[in-house]
Amino acid sequence: MVWTLEDYPPSMKNLSDIVRKKAIDIANAMVDEGYKEEDAIPIAISQAKEWEDSAEDEEIEHFRKYGKVTTRSPEGQKYESNPERMEEGEVVRPHEDGWAVESEGAQKPSNVFDTKKEAIQRAKEIAENKGTSVTVHKKDRTIQEKYSFKEE
Repeated sequence: MVWTLEDYPPSMKNLSDIVRKKAIDIANAMVDEGYKEEDAIPIAISQAKEWEDSAEDEEIEHFRKYGKVTTRSPEGQKYESNPERMEEGEVVRPHEDGWAVESEGAQKPSNVFDTKKEAIQRAKEIAENKGTSVTVHKKDRTIQEKYSFKEE
């Protein structure tokens, strides 16, 4: 099931509007990345609450006004070799619509954001959950920086 602001898991019912919006965004992306729905929901709720607690007021207001809830792939349509996406790091790349977040080797991005900062934040959330890494590219597609969330 693809969650929206109108159709979301019952466990998100009592969240504030902004936390629910962020949780839906995170949960949809996690399921597209290969998480089971029942695992993605509590993680997404927890991360959305953490995000609200740590985000600057301007960031929250920007997400409230301009943040788009990530939609998931239609039922039954999965990326090729989707289980392997769980082992792959995340990549932040320039995209025609802003900045893309995708698993290494993916055919299409899981998210596209207006700002690089938003893309990096989302990539870090995904990589932290998967225990992988993030590679951030510059506009010229050279590597800017890397982050590792691998457990050692």
